[in-house]
Amino acid sequence: MKKLLSASLVVAAILFAQTSFAQYKTALGVRLSSSQAMVSNSISLKHFLSESTAVEALFSFGDPLALGAMLEVHKPLATEGLNWFYGGGGYLGFVKVYDPNRKVNDTEVNFGAMGVLGLDYKFMNLPLNLSLDWKPELNIVNDITFEPSAIGLSVRFVF
Repeated sequence: MKKLLSASLVVAAILFAQTSFAQYKTALGVRLSSSQAMVSNSISLKHFLSESTAVEALFSFGDPLALGAMLEVHKPLATEGLNWFYGGGGYLGFVKVYDPNRKVNDTEVNFGAMGVLGLDYKFMNLPLNLSLDWKPELNIVNDITFEPSAIGLSVRFVF
């Protein structure tokens, strides 16, 4: 029994090590932000289409409810696992608003563009990715507004 348990632990450690050192292709986690951006606190899914190009999907829940997508270009820095990136995309969001004339809650649909500039780090020994980014948003539909202070931290599990 001890030999079986020991062998299982060794195999699990080898598999975990291979997964940890595998190329960073897809990562899923959360993006946290304290801004008033349409796409702020969200679930983040990042997938690399090539070595330097990734797509990121963001889903914010609550109020506002929003779905965003960005195309990102990643460039390596001197530190292994560290990249800087830039890109852009768009979002569709839904905000609850109160209409005082009709005395009812209503849903406002918003559509806009967002850019992104940030740092992305993949830990060498762990299946973990961290990103720190600036993601300004320009709301185009229903109201023209600009949110410049959309700074966020993403923590993702790499698989």
